[in-house]
Amino acid sequence: MSAIIPPSALPTGRRQPAGLLSNQEKDTLIERAFLGLYRWYTSRSQETRNWNADKSFEWRQLRTDMPKEVTTILQGFFAVEQYAPDYTSELLRLVRASHGRSHFQLRWGSEEEKHADAWENAVLFSRQRSPQWIAEYKERLKSQQWTLPFPDAIHNLVYTVFQERATQLNYLNMMNIAQGKSTKPHLVGFQDPVLAKVAQTIAVDEAAHYNFFLEGVRLYLYYYPQKTLEAIKNVISQFSMPASHLVPDWEQFYETVYRAGVYGPRDFSRDVMQVVFRNLGIEGRKQLEDGIKATREVPTFEGDSTQQTAIWSSFDYGLVEGDVKRLHVKIEKYEQEIGFSELDPTEFVENPEVPSHAPSESEGDPEHE
Repeated sequence: MSAIIPPSALPTGRRQPAGLLSNQEKDTLIERAFLGLYRWYTSRSQETRNWNADKSFEWRQLRTDMPKEVTTILQGFFAVEQYAPDYTSELLRLVRASHGRSHFQLRWGSEEEKHADAWENAVLFSRQRSPQWIAEYKERLKSQQWTLPFPDAIHNLVYTVFQERATQLNYLNMMNIAQGKSTKPHLVGFQDPVLAKVAQTIAVDEAAHYNFFLEGVRLYLYYYPQKTLEAIKNVISQFSMPASHLVPDWEQFYETVYRAGVYGPRDFSRDVMQVVFRNLGIEGRKQLEDGIKATREVPTFEGDSTQQTAIWSSFDYGLVEGDVKRLHVKIEKYEQEIGFSELDPTEFVENPEVPSHAPSESEGDPEHE
């Protein structure tokens, strides 16, 4: 599981319950699902979120008398998104052997590039920073390079789920401020319809990204529950926003977003971590950690080594299974529409070997991106 193996390089044979599949068979099914998800995602993205950073907003109508705190926040958003080429290339290198994941990263990068351009336009048309200042600031930002926070694919996949949700929350809260909904004394009365539309548009993209990566983590949680739970525990124990160590004056930016009610530790715990946990059927951080501690070693399918078993009480496997089933139904419908189902259908394999609760609808369904 440490490497991404293309489905075409793996053997296929008689299907067994998911719990009895070999690692190679599991990897084949995961990669095939990623490919189906990528194709569905691309189609939906082109149909519903095909906006342009320059032409989709009335930039000349952006307010030029924004509170200094809002300008600081916009500058921070712009700075973080400037590392989109690094985010894309580093993640692409990690998953380059996977058709679905590597091609999605290209799509993801093209959408993140629009975010970078839109936030730069917001800074420029606010007239609070000169074009020369912006050019010099970009040069300063690009003098450093962002690198992956973790060395393997599964940890970075899990990290991206939390990061995308946190980014979406930042932009949604900025939208609320721009809509005049802030209760903070220094922001009461401020409104900017153009800025509100920008923040909302980008937040919708981030929600779509979150849902794609969430589906990926569900796939791994379904086929590799123990390793995925361990990755989740490791990520949340050292989570930080991307480029926080690269952006100049990060502490000032962080303090400003906190005081503005845009994002802070409580937001991460309540609106990021707990939301992701609910989407993955995890009751809470303590239950996650206790479950991991209570594992035992058993032989692998191949019989030449051992692996840890997941303690099923630490998360709702039935909920995850239901979500993975719904993902495959969605992929199946798309493949029937295109004709892929007649030649190369995506397959779902049930796992009756573990406790399963009645599937229930969970938040974060990509149908509602």
